[in-house]
Amino acid sequence: SCLQLGLERFHGVCILGFNSAEWFIADIGAIFAGGFAVGIYTTNSPEACHYVAENCSANVLVVENHKQLQKILEIQHKLPHLKAIIQYGEELKEKRPNLYSWSEFMDLGKDVPDTQLREIIESQKPNQCCTLIYTSGTTGQPKGVMLSHDNLTWTALAAGRFIMLTDAKEKQELVVSYLPLSHIAAQMSDIWSAVTFGVQVFFAQPDALKGTLVDTLREVRPTAFLGVPRVWEKMEEKMKSIGAKSSAFRRKVAAWAKGVGLQTNLKRMNGYSEVPVNFRLARHLVYKKVRKAIGLDRCTKCYTGAAPITRETLEFFLSLNIPVFELYGMSESSGPHTISLPHAFKLTSCGKEVTGCRTLIHKPDGDGIGEICFSGRHIFMGYLNMEEKTKEAIDEDGWLHSGDLGKHDKDGFLYITGRIKELIITAGGENIPPVPIEDAVKGAVPIISNAMLVGDKAKFLAMLLTLKCKVDVETGEPGDDLAPEAVEYCQKLGSKATKVSEIISSKDKAVYVAIQKGISAVNEGAISNAQKVQKWVLLEKDFSLFGGELGPTMKLKRPVVAQKYKDQIAQFYADVDTPT
Repeated sequence: SCLQLGLERFHGVCILGFNSAEWFIADIGAIFAGGFAVGIYTTNSPEACHYVAENCSANVLVVENHKQLQKILEIQHKLPHLKAIIQYGEELKEKRPNLYSWSEFMDLGKDVPDTQLREIIESQKPNQCCTLIYTSGTTGQPKGVMLSHDNLTWTALAAGRFIMLTDAKEKQELVVSYLPLSHIAAQMSDIWSAVTFGVQVFFAQPDALKGTLVDTLREVRPTAFLGVPRVWEKMEEKMKSIGAKSSAFRRKVAAWAKGVGLQTNLKRMNGYSEVPVNFRLARHLVYKKVRKAIGLDRCTKCYTGAAPITRETLEFFLSLNIPVFELYGMSESSGPHTISLPHAFKLTSCGKEVTGCRTLIHKPDGDGIGEICFSGRHIFMGYLNMEEKTKEAIDEDGWLHSGDLGKHDKDGFLYITGRIKELIITAGGENIPPVPIEDAVKGAVPIISNAMLVGDKAKFLAMLLTLKCKVDVETGEPGDDLAPEAVEYCQKLGSKATKVSEIISSKDKAVYVAIQKGISAVNEGAISNAQKVQKWVLLEKDFSLFGGELGPTMKLKRPVVAQKYKDQIAQFYADVDTPT
């Protein structure tokens, strides 16, 4: 059908919609027909859609529904290469030239002889590009990561074997597809590894991340599950709020079981293999029930990636006997580079290199921390039409520079310590990685949703804080009402607040004192005075994708936040004296 529409060699087929069978079919069809498969984030604005479609000279655009179609119709006149638009998720509301329903699109290919398709497939080579992944630029325009056939097929097989996915001929693996397919993580797990190992794929509801995911998990009971940190955090919050409502006796049993679970699993992690009796009892009374309740009772492979996860969240799940394994990589490495395994995992480490992948720590300091560089068959071809950017990423020796800072421990486990670009360099010349300090504050003050450290080129560090609040399910816009667990926390402090605005306008003493107490506690553990948080401010609105402060994988877009709240940041440094 793509050929019938006139798809030209190395031109894009852009897909804009939630995960579905049609998404997979359009993606793989585009590749077989000699084009590029290109996912576009469903949250993209019309302008952002235009950038991608224009950049890859798209001939065909595949959209899910009327809402996504509207974005394309707005920019259609600026896309000279565009030949057709297909809508798959709902019936067309209007007839337009070169606009097709999914069934009309499927019928187009009936008269194209197989020989024509076979010729194109025969002409394709393993080292040619077949997929573009647009990196969500936290700085500047997104870049089109060119992945070859070999990148995808080699990585899918190498990573799948590494985590010991079972071939369907022996035992059927099941996964739920819900993470954005425009992102490499979901493509690798849901499409390419699934094709390689015959995995059965179930599609979640489009509102999965707004709360229906657990229902889908309970129905499917997957054997492997990949979640970004936000997904695991949301599960943790939900489970804690349900736990808080149960009887005192049940809470006691749960607390006991969690203590046993954490101790046993930490011992296991360090090589002890015996299973104590109290652990077996706890498994029977608690762990099995918890797993069943969230649909992970058959799941032996629970993974997290794409952004840093806090130690607290990892320990929470470990205490319930659900080890969540971290993996690490980037679009430019076709997804994974290091992966943790049940028999080789350490809390807060991203594991070891997938077989066939190599790591170099570039210019390590005294503690062995340097820039993490990768090599292997999973390394991308380059950025589409961006030779300079490609040269910045891949050096003369073929090492891909990740921009991440990290180190290996004595056993070869990789730890990420921060990003080169996100390091705060104070006026005193101290290099400070913000994430550990931000995570510590969130851990110390449970009412905090997001924290962003500032202080680049300044005399001291300060912090922007947001409170946990209710979010509009439709738009994803954070509201003014505090989240239930935040209200509960306020009540414990003796505050009657139910809204963010109430706390800020009255400078709610109980809450402000609690936040300061938490920050003081974090400062107690600071490595040096330069790493202490001296001032902070509460913002009226939580960060969100809607507000532009978070990227599609919920990564904090620091430059955006710094720009948006520049007045508040300037206020920190308006007084000449450094606070003590």
